[in-house]
Amino acid sequence: MIAQKPRLSTPQIWNMSFGFLGIQFGWGLQMANMSAIYEYLGAKAGDIPMLWLAAPLTGLIVQPFIGAMSDRTWGPLGRRRPYFLIGAILSALALCLMPNSSALWMAAGLLWILDASINVSMEPFRAFVADLLPDEQRTSGFAMQSLFIGLGAVIASAMPWMMTNWFGVTGRTEGAIPLSVKLSFYTGAAAFLGAVLYTILTTKEYPPDDMDAFRRMQKRTRGFAASIREIASAMSEMPMVMRRLAPVQLCTWLGLFCMWLYFPVAVARNVFGAPDEKSALYQQGVEWAGLCFGMYSAVTFVFAFFLPRLAAWIGRRKTHSLCLLAGALGLVSVAFIHKPALLFLSMTGVGVAWASTLAMPYALLSAGLPAHRTGVYMGIFNFFIVIPEILASLFFGWIMTHLLGDNRLAAVILGGVFLALAALLVRRVPASNQ
Repeated sequence: MIAQKPRLSTPQIWNMSFGFLGIQFGWGLQMANMSAIYEYLGAKAGDIPMLWLAAPLTGLIVQPFIGAMSDRTWGPLGRRRPYFLIGAILSALALCLMPNSSALWMAAGLLWILDASINVSMEPFRAFVADLLPDEQRTSGFAMQSLFIGLGAVIASAMPWMMTNWFGVTGRTEGAIPLSVKLSFYTGAAAFLGAVLYTILTTKEYPPDDMDAFRRMQKRTRGFAASIREIASAMSEMPMVMRRLAPVQLCTWLGLFCMWLYFPVAVARNVFGAPDEKSALYQQGVEWAGLCFGMYSAVTFVFAFFLPRLAAWIGRRKTHSLCLLAGALGLVSVAFIHKPALLFLSMTGVGVAWASTLAMPYALLSAGLPAHRTGVYMGIFNFFIVIPEILASLFFGWIMTHLLGDNRLAAVILGGVFLALAALLVRRVPASNQ
């Protein structure tokens, strides 16, 4: 990396972040539709967490290795961009195959492939900001990613509803998956690949200062065993800011995972009153939940414009704490809502929390990372996202069945409690990284 990074213009930051618009098409379609797809294919409420296990496991395995590998990569496409491209191609293929699932095992297997592919593209994007931007611009860089994530999720989450209500798409595919979902996944595949290609073609990376020394380091650290050693070494030398952010991330993502798992089916059953997944009310409720996800993503998109100014005014820590608290209130408020339109108010708070979650932890973290290990540390930081998801996948089915009585709404409220705890834990992050 060059010693002194130049400030980039807003269009340049826009270009380098645009790929996240496509990545969010993959995540948005998955988050808004996979629980319903599983239920369409015969899954019960207690089965859903285990079927979602693919997402966190692939992140746990893939992201640190991709981070370590990209730290040691340099070629015609640069350091991070080769991984953007490979992940985008594989993700587009998986998105095209997913809505053609005819059995639970097929949908679950494709989710593994899709999540692994998305992680290959996504992980280097976090390091990309730290590579190209000086510290004073990194909040803006991560906020720009939040902006594109919000915009992409608005469209992706609402797309099945738009297919049905705007374009008159009706009917079901094999396995009872609505045709509107199938066409939405196809559209998302094209958007994913196109957006990532735009960033690859419009943004150049800085070569290493000393290419000869970099090539020698490549030779010393080549192979799978070297990646294992690098990850282990980085973990043992983890900066304090990362250690303090770890419990914040754990609680935040437990809360979000509760929402993603059960909000669509909770809306269908508890707000729309659908008796089962075969009811017309059930599909209406799931599609409305997609609109709600679109709402919080729209708030994320808008709030991302104000996030850097708020952080400059009151500090990164306080900003993140207040935003997480807004999300907690949003999820807990679902318990008191009986009119579907009022759910948009709940999702406003969630959108504020989501915008901050996508930017503030990385802005806090990046200032304390050594430049030559940015990729591997961003991958390790992902542990504190995927570990709570793995725990939820393994044990939340039992909790749903034995403690919550298969009450999807109770799971959503519990997500709000976790976000509130995360808001308190942010205050422990070192003051030097305000």
